[in-house]
Amino acid sequence: MAIEADPHLTMVRDVTPRTLEGCEECLRMGSLWVHLRLCLTCGHVGCCDSSPLKHARVHAADQKHPVVAPLEPGEDWRWCYVHEAPV
Repeated sequence: MAIEADPHLTMVRDVTPRTLEGCEECLRMGSLWVHLRLCLTCGHVGCCDSSPLKHARVHAADQKHPVVAPLEPGEDWRWCYVHEAPV
């Protein structure tokens, strides 16, 4: 169940992905990813929690940007890492 009044939704912006080629950190490191997540505060593209290095989660914690969306065709949802819940 989504947290309707999640205070982190105030951080959501109209963003453009900084890359469409893959996870920013994995591309630099030559690492693999499973799925991509888009930071809805700054446009960072990171890999999902099923990926070995979980860069989207790391970015959310380091930058205090907790809300992401999938960067996968046909998927339309948002996730808050702080609340570990859809928003």
